[in-house]
Amino acid sequence: MKSIAILGFGVVGCGVAEVIEMNKERIAKRLGEELRVKKILDIREFPESPFAALVTTKQEEVFDDPEISIVVETIGGARVAYEYTKRALSAGKTVVTSNKELVSTHGVELVSLARQNNCNYIFEASVGGGIPIIRPLHRCLAANKIERIVGIVNGTTNYILTQMAENGSDFDTALKEAQAMGYAEANPTADVDGIDAQRKISILSTIAMDGAYVDPTKLFTVGITAITTKDMEYAKEMDASIKLLAVFENGEDGSFAYVAPHLVSKEHPLACANGVFNAIMVTGNAVGDAMFYGQGAGKLATASAVVGDIMDAADHKTRNAHITEWYESDKPVLNPIEEHRISVLLRLSDSCSDEDLEKAFPEISCQPCVYEAEGEKAVILGKDGDLNEAKLAVGLESLDCVLNVIRIFSC
Repeated sequence: MKSIAILGFGVVGCGVAEVIEMNKERIAKRLGEELRVKKILDIREFPESPFAALVTTKQEEVFDDPEISIVVETIGGARVAYEYTKRALSAGKTVVTSNKELVSTHGVELVSLARQNNCNYIFEASVGGGIPIIRPLHRCLAANKIERIVGIVNGTTNYILTQMAENGSDFDTALKEAQAMGYAEANPTADVDGIDAQRKISILSTIAMDGAYVDPTKLFTVGITAITTKDMEYAKEMDASIKLLAVFENGEDGSFAYVAPHLVSKEHPLACANGVFNAIMVTGNAVGDAMFYGQGAGKLATASAVVGDIMDAADHKTRNAHITEWYESDKPVLNPIEEHRISVLLRLSDSCSDEDLEKAFPEISCQPCVYEAEGEKAVILGKDGDLNEAKLAVGLESLDCVLNVIRIFSC
């Protein structure tokens, strides 16, 4: 029998216990032994839960129990979860987590600590919820140089953008709808400002860079709070969808990672991911494009990935079979985002003259947009590959007639 403990009995922690109970016979058959939840550590009581008898507030009942070999961290955040994770790994207990904040912030230390103590630190559910992406990058795509990862990795923002596109809702209304549905937190900052996606692409980028740590706090990040119903009109006329994309690129121009809203052609598979669904496209130099699609959040979807990691940990009791060691590089891992080449939709008030535009963006390719709203001027900049983030920033500073700017995803 394999005994585990769950730290934190919130939505995901409860889901983990439910999935293990629901599929216990299948899991036992796969593992060759029964998997049981022995303890659940939480400061709260859950008298109505079928797992109430397993709940404890005593840390030693988890960390000092030699029968518990796997600890599932579903607390969230990077303070208490960090201390508990270190304590478990130091005791030689494998830790499985869905905590993208903890992994992206302290992954270097925690992966190393696991190796030192002959156990594992596994985090499939930290990116994409129920979508398998961490393990495929480590295993199935290991023979490839990863040239690009582009993902819709935040269900909250994707739901909001979908509501704005399909129902004509403005941002505030769509956000309230997301909160009412339970898709957005009372404080949605981490989601709508792109911080959640930032953490996730840092994890994927680190793996793609063979463990060279990509610090999420240093990534160029733009959220969706500035997206308007007018932007959605332009997207419709351009036969595109607006999606918050988390992007990693590793090509001839250098390596870049960033988060920003993009116009995505409706012919591209990423444009088909609507509502709370996530989609991640990985491009390898041998395999080409590989697409991962599914529910990016939710109790059972995320718990599915966590339990998969638990089973993987049970198969690799004393060695980390597929997690690349993370390390702090003494050289820059990514190129400055200012060098990244882009094309954008630039919306301007019609008071902006052609001379003003040419002065702001000299020698930058400029084409009229297929659509212009009343009282506006709209152009596509950088179609010829002659615009980068630095030139865009300088040009925008010199104009006082800018309504919005949205990057265009290049397939």
